[in-house]
Amino acid sequence: MTVRETLDFSARCLGVGTRYDMLVEISRREKHSGVKPDPEIDAFMKATSMSGKETSLITDYVLKILGLDICADIIVGDGMRRGISGGQKKRVTTGEMLVGPAKAFFMDEISTGLDSSTTFQIVKFMRQMVHNLDVTMVISLLQPAPETYDLFDDIILLSEGQIVYQGPRENVLEFFEYMGFGV
Repeated sequence: MTVRETLDFSARCLGVGTRYDMLVEISRREKHSGVKPDPEIDAFMKATSMSGKETSLITDYVLKILGLDICADIIVGDGMRRGISGGQKKRVTTGEMLVGPAKAFFMDEISTGLDSSTTFQIVKFMRQMVHNLDVTMVISLLQPAPETYDLFDDIILLSEGQIVYQGPRENVLEFFEYMGFGV
């Protein structure tokens, strides 16, 4: 299967879920508040909540965000058949999760094999999902770039399997200074 076919297949298997209900609720709130939605955003929301299409706008959006639009029609490949690169395969795996209606994501080491710019773009997209679509994400990263780190709302810092800090990103330094690890 091609990259696009893989993401479309994943989206069909995962289903539309609560997107339709979310769209109805957003429309109700907009009417109640007298808000006129941006036509492009409104069209995007409606298109992503539709089911039964061979390919979907959400698939195209995820392809673009993950930088997979350039290889969308190339076979993913396997041990016997050459396909996309290892970094692209990593992004396809992330995309397979993002095209569905899940409300909670638990992702481990999504940046392995990716450059810091691509990692930043993926985390930025995920932050938008968290803030706009009311989803929860727990993402583990080893030594993210400062720009990527700044995208997180909350931090869970582990040491030897124990939680050392859990809370808002802005309070990490203050916490460790309070604990006697001053700069």
